[in-house]
Amino acid sequence: MPPTAFAEIGDDEIEAIRAFNRFYTNRIGVLDRAFLDTPYTLTEARVIYELAAQGTTSASRLTEELSLDPAYLSRMLKSFTDAGLLETTRDPADGRGRLLRLTLRGRGIATDLAQRSRQRIVALLDPIAKKERRELAAAMASVRALLSGDKGAADPIAIRTHRIGDMGTVIASQAKAYTETYGWNGEYEALVAEICAAFIRNFDPVRERCWIAERGGRFLGSIFLVKGDEETAKLRLLHVDSAARGQGLGTRLVDECITFAKSAGYRRLELWTNDILVSARRIYVAAGFTLEKEEAHHSFGKDLIGQIWALDLTASTSGRPTPS
Repeated sequence: MPPTAFAEIGDDEIEAIRAFNRFYTNRIGVLDRAFLDTPYTLTEARVIYELAAQGTTSASRLTEELSLDPAYLSRMLKSFTDAGLLETTRDPADGRGRLLRLTLRGRGIATDLAQRSRQRIVALLDPIAKKERRELAAAMASVRALLSGDKGAADPIAIRTHRIGDMGTVIASQAKAYTETYGWNGEYEALVAEICAAFIRNFDPVRERCWIAERGGRFLGSIFLVKGDEETAKLRLLHVDSAARGQGLGTRLVDECITFAKSAGYRRLELWTNDILVSARRIYVAAGFTLEKEEAHHSFGKDLIGQIWALDLTASTSGRPTPS
């Protein structure tokens, strides 16, 4: 930044941000040596969280995504391996590379960290009224948008229940997104159309719901909660448009599902996804879902690993669930 640019920024603006940083880092416990009363530091917890969310990854990818020193990360990963939290396998695409994956014990630690983080945030938000919580979330989204340079994202995102015509938008947006991003064929569009048609045809307003996210009338995302049986609900078709990613919308949609599922009397919430959908899986892990089953399958023109995740609604809590 040119020296003259600094002169245009007032001391009061600088000090306001410094004061907020001191307040916020202290309030959420970032400066604590032991993160959330566990043996792990904040950085270690974040690495465990990413390992859980990504399923299988590499040290180089973690280094890039978390901006960590490679040597520091290497020592951390070795300590995780020694503690039985991490296992490595040879990368079939690179004989010299190694792939990283949490063990069963490691996934248990990741779930515990996510639950502790949720409980910390719940305690932070509990004294605040619902309307003010929404204002706080919107203010945080504005901060992120302004600092990232995406000023348009500072406008509030509204979440509403579905209306006539929404299903066509859901089908088109999901089919286009998954084709462009993952190369899936028309089978996926057919699946989404079947789910949407069944939802409309059999809709139970007491125990089922669809939420649509939009900004200024523009569709930005959706999620469905449908009845499985009397005690089990299914989360389906979570999707966030690329224009709204990084603003916590996926978390908001999943929280809507969890809150409604509890109020409708369900005891368990299930979902089916594929391991390549890393961003969605991060949200599920942070919300407290646990992986129950994995199975290889060929669908949508691709070889995939399908996963079933579940959340015990009798034990979970609500609130923003990230450990960072």
